[in-house]
Amino acid sequence: MYRNLGNPALNVPEHWHYVSFGLSDLYGDNRVHEFTGTDGPSGFGFELTFRLKRETGESAPPTWPAELMQGLARYVFQSENTFCSGDHVSWHSPLDNSESRIQHMLLTEDPQMQPVQTPFGVVTFLQIVGVCTEELHAAQQWNGQGILELLRTVPVAGGPWLITDMRRGETIFEIDPHLQERVDKGIETDGSNLSGVSAKCAWDDLSRPPEDDEDSRSICIGTQPRQLSGKDTEQIRETLRRGLEINSKPVLPPINAQRQNGLTHDRAPSRKDSLESESSAAIIPHELIRTRQLESVHLKFNQESGALIPLCLRGRLLHGRHFTYKSITGDTAITFVSTGVEGAFATEEHPYAAHGPWLQILLTEEFVERMLEDLEDLNSPEEFKLPKEYSWPEKKLKVSILPDAVFDNPLH
Repeated sequence: MYRNLGNPALNVPEHWHYVSFGLSDLYGDNRVHEFTGTDGPSGFGFELTFRLKRETGESAPPTWPAELMQGLARYVFQSENTFCSGDHVSWHSPLDNSESRIQHMLLTEDPQMQPVQTPFGVVTFLQIVGVCTEELHAAQQWNGQGILELLRTVPVAGGPWLITDMRRGETIFEIDPHLQERVDKGIETDGSNLSGVSAKCAWDDLSRPPEDDEDSRSICIGTQPRQLSGKDTEQIRETLRRGLEINSKPVLPPINAQRQNGLTHDRAPSRKDSLESESSAAIIPHELIRTRQLESVHLKFNQESGALIPLCLRGRLLHGRHFTYKSITGDTAITFVSTGVEGAFATEEHPYAAHGPWLQILLTEEFVERMLEDLEDLNSPEEFKLPKEYSWPEKKLKVSILPDAVFDNPLH
């Protein structure tokens, strides 16, 4: 924890600067991190920083940011997911446990601390930036970097060094309504770069008789799901992690967003690990390779996840991309794909297809436009009661928005 005097010439106020240590490799002896050489990342390859506005008369830095950073570090160690600039973290609670509107985080490069080459690898410094719920949603609908640039233009919302002020009571869109127009234009032009989220979700194969559970890997709420062996579960994760065959068109990335302890880590799609087809596919059991075409499916989401469906449709599929919901409780995943995505196992002839617990749904542009009209009330979720059901019988597709309790206690 450091006292930073800021930079009056740049209109940067005095603030407290927090820097983590331990996410990178401090020792190089394999005690905490595997040493992989000096050219690669040191440990996880990054440390976290945080800049908190210093209040008048404050003589010592508050300790809650250190606890916040410990929570994020715990997530990284337990999930082995790393953070990157532009990522979003949905925290759903004031960062300092007060009544503040700053309840979520974006991540970006620290403006002062440049990447460092150490004897144990390279370390970059990712700064945590506290944001309001409306700003998080804008980052999800457009992209994190775009919102960070807008925050830099508003001194009270961060300024050039993106200093978090927990007493900020207005969003950047309330401070400057014209900024919403820039976001809307960005979404229309660029779409969203959010390729997937962790979620409370499930899917059912409605074309399968209820009593026929042979080879069924989907989560059926209200019934006992078939349990996968630990070996099969790890093989599924590895298959999803590698992605689909690389080519010049939009391809499906690994499914690796995770959520734990109330934290949702939403990842931008620019990840280096994509699926490469291998001639030695023997590492994947035949039952996991085989694709099942489904005639009719039922998708189930909690309210928070369901509210992102319009983003998925408008910001991703209408731009020729894909969007994935990864279950927070297991290996279940639901990926929406457009006709422009190659490498998908869902096709226009068979738009619903499953690889074990991974369901893919291919939607044509015409059907996406219709769904957006029918799902318009998802943009105002406070105005409808749960459960809520949408159905397109001719497409043999049903979507339900259900209370959290259904997912928290699936067998009751």
